[in-house]
Amino acid sequence: MKSYIYKILLLAAIYTAASCGEKNQTAAKSEDPINTGNSFIKVTQGQFDQLGMQLGSFEKKSFPVLISANGMIDVPPENRAVVNATMGGYIKTTPFLIGDKVVKGQTLVTIENPEFISLQQQYMEVNEQLGYLKAEYERNKIMQAENITSQKNFLKAESEYKSAVAKHTGLEKQLKMLNISPTQVKAGEIVSSVRITAPISGSITSVNVTKGTYVSPASPIMEIIDNSHVHLELNVFEKDIMNVKKEQKIIFTIPEASKNSYNAEVHLVGTAIEKNRTIKVHGHLEDEDEENFLTGMFVEANIITDETTLNALPGTAVTKTNDQNTVLVLDKKEGDTYYFTQNIVKVSNDGYNGYIPIDNSSDFQPDTQFLTVGSYNLIAE
Repeated sequence: MKSYIYKILLLAAIYTAASCGEKNQTAAKSEDPINTGNSFIKVTQGQFDQLGMQLGSFEKKSFPVLISANGMIDVPPENRAVVNATMGGYIKTTPFLIGDKVVKGQTLVTIENPEFISLQQQYMEVNEQLGYLKAEYERNKIMQAENITSQKNFLKAESEYKSAVAKHTGLEKQLKMLNISPTQVKAGEIVSSVRITAPISGSITSVNVTKGTYVSPASPIMEIIDNSHVHLELNVFEKDIMNVKKEQKIIFTIPEASKNSYNAEVHLVGTAIEKNRTIKVHGHLEDEDEENFLTGMFVEANIITDETTLNALPGTAVTKTNDQNTVLVLDKKEGDTYYFTQNIVKVSNDGYNGYIPIDNSSDFQPDTQFLTVGSYNLIAE
């Protein structure tokens, strides 16, 4: 009988102890919802000093309000040129390759065509006739004024002269467009080939012909791009465009070419919505001469539209482990020993100027002390 009563009392005591343990754990969780565990990380004063650890609390920092966009490096229309032939012909020489640099007025290709010879012959003939027709016109003008000749003869001479002047002027313009000197043609120097020159300075980005190719006036021979002035051409979604204004700062990267960040400024905001519900935003680069930007490079950008003040910690205070951002909070200090607990924090962006905003800062007391330098080594261990 005594043995039976003893067993009952023993079971009751075990049940009571287990219930108390569960209540204590529940109470601990409700009191410290962000603590990842009840264990402490202990650091002695010697270790603290040797590793250069530092403590700090929340600081009020300004963070930019960003609008994400993507786009490309581009050039103004006047910095891009497609080279064409004024008249058709066969390519005689084409010395340049893609990537070669050229200057405005430099010969790019030469083309030849029998029609060039015919054009020069016509010009020479009209030029020779012009002197006689002018003299005849002047003579009839004087005679008509003195009533020596009829009005009909005067008008005929005037018409023939002015028609010759118009034809002479038109042929001279055509020769100049073909880079043929009218002065040399007047001197009897007739050429069978003409030069096509660069309309702008820049780099050749495409060559569409080879020696012997026939080109018409509609055929693009090559393309030249001047990269001396480049800009950003960004695509901003319709929902964000109302917040984009001229002169706002742009921070952008070229992910395929560099990890560096570059600065630009909003110069123009488009007024038309594209088919993909985006609007073009034109940005001017800062210090564009210091970087070798190429037309067509893909960019990822953030447009700073405003600033907000948030509670933040230095970036060195936050450590990412197991897809969670954690910090070390000073629980207490007894003698020469620091006691830290690991806590989860919510972070919505990568920070700015070395500080990271803590979204759940309200979960901590305002005077909470964090390990701002040296937390990574302790958590990693």
